[in-house]
Amino acid sequence: MPSLQKPNPIRIGLVAGDPIQLEGLTSIFEQFSNNGSSPLIPIIGSMQELLANSAVDYLVIDLSSPAGRLEALAAIRRTRPSLRFIVIGPEGNDELVMDSIMAGARAYLDMAADPQLVRQAIEVVVSGSIWAPRRLLSRLVDRLLPSLDRVPHGATTHLTDREQEVLELILQARSNREIARELGIEERTVKAHVGRLMRKSGAENRIELSMRALNGSLPSQGGPAVGKIAASPK
Repeated sequence: MPSLQKPNPIRIGLVAGDPIQLEGLTSIFEQFSNNGSSPLIPIIGSMQELLANSAVDYLVIDLSSPAGRLEALAAIRRTRPSLRFIVIGPEGNDELVMDSIMAGARAYLDMAADPQLVRQAIEVVVSGSIWAPRRLLSRLVDRLLPSLDRVPHGATTHLTDREQEVLELILQARSNREIARELGIEERTVKAHVGRLMRKSGAENRIELSMRALNGSLPSQGGPAVGKIAASPK
């Protein structure tokens, strides 16, 4: 009988200033290597080494490390725009959470996050969404609204029928996997459609894409409240 195909491993670069913190992060990722989930392979190195490593598609960055400054996060976006990163920082600092996401982070976790929550956040980021506390979503949207002005008023954006279907499901807070199952297409095809939607809209993430659609910058059919999009359970 043919063997079942194993999930592809997810290689995650780890950046932390404290060796003890780094060891703790490494142990978290090593706990998830079964139950049918993609194994998480931690890769340790300096920020420069990890950015130069094309096998690394995700980063987990300790904000207390020198590489965790907000200006450093923005530099990651310029150097490797496709690289997705998660930041770990202090709990209860809402401004820091929002600043981190605006700087390009796809998720914010506090220092006390348990391994299961870390795994959840990673799966959300891998699916193409942003992991943010629900209580901050409306404030994040308020910050993103001015960026909608980057799309010229009166500009027409043509979407194919399939792109329209994908957009409507994004507005329902569906992951790429759920969209693929709903439409009967491959997940990689969904990722391609999402990429084209972002290029057409000028959006940098799903929250901004949704805001552009709901604001009329894209010919969307509407959707649920933005508060459902890419929220963590908190």
